[in-house]
Amino acid sequence: MIMSGTKARRSGGALFAAAALVTLPVFGTERGAAAMAASAPASTAGATVAAENAGEPAGKNSASPGDRGSGQRWRGAWATSPQAPHALMPNWSVTGFTDHTVRQVVRVSTGGTKARIELSNRYGRTPLKVTGATIARAGKGASVQAGSVRDLRFGGHRSVTVPAGGEVRTDGLPMKVRALESLTVTLYLAGPTGPATFHQAAWATTYRAKGDHRSDTGAAAFTEKSGSWYYLSGVEVSGGKDDARREAVVTFGDSITDGYGSTTDANRRYPDALAERLAATGHPRGVLNQGIGGNRVTADSSWAGEKGVARFRHDVLGEPNVGSVIVLEGINDIGASASPNWPDGPAPDVSVAQLIQGHRSLIRQAHAAGVKAIGATVTPFKGADYYSERGEAKRDALNAWIRTSGEYDEVVDLDRALSDPSDHDRLAPVYDSGDHLHPSDAGYRAMAEAVDLDEL
Repeated sequence: MIMSGTKARRSGGALFAAAALVTLPVFGTERGAAAMAASAPASTAGATVAAENAGEPAGKNSASPGDRGSGQRWRGAWATSPQAPHALMPNWSVTGFTDHTVRQVVRVSTGGTKARIELSNRYGRTPLKVTGATIARAGKGASVQAGSVRDLRFGGHRSVTVPAGGEVRTDGLPMKVRALESLTVTLYLAGPTGPATFHQAAWATTYRAKGDHRSDTGAAAFTEKSGSWYYLSGVEVSGGKDDARREAVVTFGDSITDGYGSTTDANRRYPDALAERLAATGHPRGVLNQGIGGNRVTADSSWAGEKGVARFRHDVLGEPNVGSVIVLEGINDIGASASPNWPDGPAPDVSVAQLIQGHRSLIRQAHAAGVKAIGATVTPFKGADYYSERGEAKRDALNAWIRTSGEYDEVVDLDRALSDPSDHDRLAPVYDSGDHLHPSDAGYRAMAEAVDLDEL
């Protein structure tokens, strides 16, 4: 449940999997510093994109957030946090794409009568040429429903060039979209694109074909698969019976928000379960997942994103029509503290005071934008690879502050919702995915059920 005022809740972020990291190569400090410098995004202020088509003059489309100048009240229906390309786990981001069609399936949390997508080149070092894009109703695997494929346009044109560090939204497309419907977005990238802005842990399958197959309804050409999302960072809707005045909820955090260990292609992450609860009330609402595996509140990472206090402005406040944010982050700051073997190199020893300072920064940023800040207590991690009694003491202290300080507008106590009654420092067995850090599908469902919908 969500508790207000001095009651509290705990939100925890987590590593992809501590056990997996043990077997992965560790960047040296010098290499890690270089990688972090390379991953820093260029400014997107005033960014524009050139829309192109053979024989047509170039057009322009603003890359800034929201519905500025569109005359439409857009709201987020699906989102993911962009990350810099890296090869910590197998994916296509480092090599990028050349004459490839990339097909991605996402489930939206709310519906409307018009739709558009957002593409991000936030970490690109060169302009990104998107030769063409389509949207369709998802079928099985890489197939789509017959008759549902629609071309997407950029300022009236089929193609677009997104500047390095920039992002772009397509034109709004008349299309009836239902809450909890799966849509397929297909990009044709004649390329070469260079290293790709992406999201590492999709817990969904992305498909790739050689050549231009953006309009295919069948799956035959899509012979390659990946567990990451590429360039696609948002789906937005407008109009329709879903109450457009109901503002979106952003879930912000690390791999526990990202859904690490949930069933692939089944939409079992806790934000998905929260969207299902809201849809069941008859008033669907945008629930936007801005979790990144391994992310920390206080420290940047070449593979796990910018620190939470830095990326919050873009990933949360850059979304249209946001009303509240649930913050669940800090377990990686705690677990990585003073570790000599963190993938970016030796990690700093983060104090409870520094964590609280970071959470206060998130609260201030939310309030300055008129967004309600909901704090979630950090979930149990006893038995995880980076567990220690010292780390447990930090977790307890941070959770006590979240519960009792009254600084968050509301608190959801995920610690208590998921803990083992016989040992409150551990996840209950039914809620444990097996690594003693990340919840199971049942655990993610329990997280969503702990949220008081009336307080969002």
